[in-house]
Amino acid sequence: MADHSFDYDLFVIGAGSGGVRAARTAAARGARVAVAEAGRLGGTCVNVGCVPKKLMVYAAGFADAFDDARGFGWGSARPAFSWADLIAAKDVEITRLNGVYQRLLGGSGVIIIEGRAHLADAHTVVVGDARFTTETVLIATGGRPFVPDVPGARLGIVSDAVFSLPELPPRVAVIGGGYIAVEFAGIMSGLGAEVSLIYRGPLFLRGFDNDIRATLAGEMVKRGIDLRFNMEVDRLERTSEGIRVCGPAGDEIEADLVLWATGRVPNTGDIGLEKLGVELGENGTVVVDEFSQTSVPGIYAIGDCTDRMALTPVAIGEAMALVETINGRPTAMDYSNVPTAVFSRPQVGTVGFTEDEARAAGHEVVIFRATFRPMLNTLSGRDEHTMMKLVVDETDDRVLGVHMVGPDAGEIIQGFAVALKCGATKARFDATVGIHPTAAEEFVTMREPVDD
Repeated sequence: MADHSFDYDLFVIGAGSGGVRAARTAAARGARVAVAEAGRLGGTCVNVGCVPKKLMVYAAGFADAFDDARGFGWGSARPAFSWADLIAAKDVEITRLNGVYQRLLGGSGVIIIEGRAHLADAHTVVVGDARFTTETVLIATGGRPFVPDVPGARLGIVSDAVFSLPELPPRVAVIGGGYIAVEFAGIMSGLGAEVSLIYRGPLFLRGFDNDIRATLAGEMVKRGIDLRFNMEVDRLERTSEGIRVCGPAGDEIEADLVLWATGRVPNTGDIGLEKLGVELGENGTVVVDEFSQTSVPGIYAIGDCTDRMALTPVAIGEAMALVETINGRPTAMDYSNVPTAVFSRPQVGTVGFTEDEARAAGHEVVIFRATFRPMLNTLSGRDEHTMMKLVVDETDDRVLGVHMVGPDAGEIIQGFAVALKCGATKARFDATVGIHPTAAEEFVTMREPVDD
């Protein structure tokens, strides 16, 4: 990246987590870098994704905290909840983070260009009336919510719009079965709405360990969430009472608000990729090699628009690997044992193989699993249980997967992800002294495998 016949060494299209990290890191190594963004800095995660969603999860959690406090001697009155106050506080924090991103980019010497960018050729980016030449292009445009093409679909909203709703609707129908669906079902229910979750399959969170899926479903039902599995959605209808969600078998659900949480598609349209011959996959995903290079030399892509792992830390990892690559040290992102959390209520945390994946990969596995009532609930009286599970290779004793449903699952699994990255065995888990009394100690005290 040293050809000064170009305006820039690297031009990044999209200022989300991956694009910003790539821009900052490349600039810190002496590259001339520009980033174009049509929206707010920080992309989906900061503005309409991970950050505001987690703030709402915290808000919903206070309902439990106030109820549980009674069992510990505190008064019985629960304070009133104000949706408007929550949204206002959230907006202040997101605006602060937008400013942080602007300062980080500016402080690194990255030029920020406001507006929608498209490629005139492999080395020319057009933003409005301005044209910029660049040695290398990085596509980091992320994704957007997908809405099925069914009659009345526009009566529903997508997750982006939840963060600016003027009020909390009394009845909410969430359509979908992934992260976003189960998270918003828990948020809305915790804040006081009557919630139905509709999913076309037999059980949500496809791809997760089956014990996670079944445990979470049971706990959500305990919280009063109406789970409607195996229900297709034919259409939405406006009624005098609100919105009716209709299925082909005569299934109907009445709601005041319908949330489409049916997946995401990449933001790759109108960039000029097809014209340049950049290979695109299903739904417009950018096809890349292990080093994030597209089919056109000099054009790279990272993050959600590539349809690898749609996780913010993964996009950041891809960005770091990319900077090494374009600086002459080809580096591939390692996608093994990537941990993740679902901020459902209760939380899900997971890393490594599911039981089914381990068996499909040819491992002879032994399973350790524990289900118990968290210590908090012994006095609160809450009927909620935690599930923890280890998937172990019977041949070499290596721990292949760690899975949890319960409070702080994301925080707990993060530490065990390090252990899996280091190739820890079940014997090493057993030799580790637990911290008592904690839930996490259960992972190092499970001794008896479950029946196959």
